[in-house]
Amino acid sequence: MKGFGNMMKQFKKAQEKINQVQEELGKRTVEASAGGSMVTAIVNGKQELLSLTIDKEVVNPEEVEMLQDLVVAAVNQAIKKSQEMVNEEMSKLTGGLGLNIPGLF
Repeated sequence: MKGFGNMMKQFKKAQEKINQVQEELGKRTVEASAGGSMVTAIVNGKQELLSLTIDKEVVNPEEVEMLQDLVVAAVNQAIKKSQEMVNEEMSKLTGGLGLNIPGLF
């Protein structure tokens, strides 16, 4: 039973560290752009879109579909970068054990 108690203490410690990393990642941001930086998206470590900047030159009523494509590309790229950042930090936390805990992020 003593081993179980130690395991629970370690689990609680790990959970506290995970919560701390999650909080820190929520404050960190990544940036991605599309169309030669005509559309730029900023996403945080919680995969929340914080900012979207569109250059005036790309706003053309005749080419709305192109603008939509650029927005989607920039946002998707920013989310991917954010996920990579989270995976990198979690890998550091788990010592590269490849632990994937559903619902963690």
